[in-house]
Amino acid sequence: MARTAEPLLDRDPAGSRVLDAGRVIRLAVIFVLLWQLAVTAMQIPRFLLPGPLVVAQAMIDTRALLARAALTTLAEVSAGFVVGAGLGIVLALAMGLLPPLGRALTPLMTFSQTVPIFAFAPLLTLWLGYGIAPKIAIVALMVFFPVASAFGDGLSRTPKVFRELADSMGATPLEAMRVVRIPAALPGLASGLRIAAVYAPAAAIVGEWVGGSRGLGALMIQSSGRMKIDQMFAALTVTILIAIAFKAVVSRLALRLDRFAAG
Repeated sequence: MARTAEPLLDRDPAGSRVLDAGRVIRLAVIFVLLWQLAVTAMQIPRFLLPGPLVVAQAMIDTRALLARAALTTLAEVSAGFVVGAGLGIVLALAMGLLPPLGRALTPLMTFSQTVPIFAFAPLLTLWLGYGIAPKIAIVALMVFFPVASAFGDGLSRTPKVFRELADSMGATPLEAMRVVRIPAALPGLASGLRIAAVYAPAAAIVGEWVGGSRGLGALMIQSSGRMKIDQMFAALTVTILIAIAFKAVVSRLALRLDRFAAG
């Protein structure tokens, strides 16, 4: 029975990913067709809403500019994600090892979820300048809280029987954390990473909107100011593609964590 179940478990995630990808592609095709139909039928001016064919041509014409901007934004997203996730993991571990610290910080962590992190973008730009640093910082902030909260919650929910088993074997708190609590909390960490992967690209774009001369967000603002709406939509399209690809990569990593936790 176990042999029969194992392959099914292995195949299900891949099959669901194929189905999800198929649905996304179908919805995207339908959306583009309706978009083109609406623009053509209603004769909407290009400076208000360019059609997908016009946007595609703009992507071809400005591919070098879009590539440079995309690399900048991708660097901000990747660096901010690594920094934010790393700090979130460290804080969650510290809260798990030091219960008083956890009790003190948990209300603050809960309250922090009600504060719009995007509101800090102007302050970070003021403090860190107009380079890449404030964008990385705002991405890190957006990533930090969901990772710290989800992983910390996972550590606190380690099954009591596992903790008692570690205690009965004379394990130190560090050993119990490494052998018992971290493996049990990996699904929580995976969930936090998936959530953070959705926020990270949006955070980078907002940082570029607030203050920056490089990146896709800055290119959108510049294009809008010069009434190059087709170029603005081209930058938006590339941003969406980056967000989808980044989410897919992080989801693959999270799936590995889930499988490792399941043994």
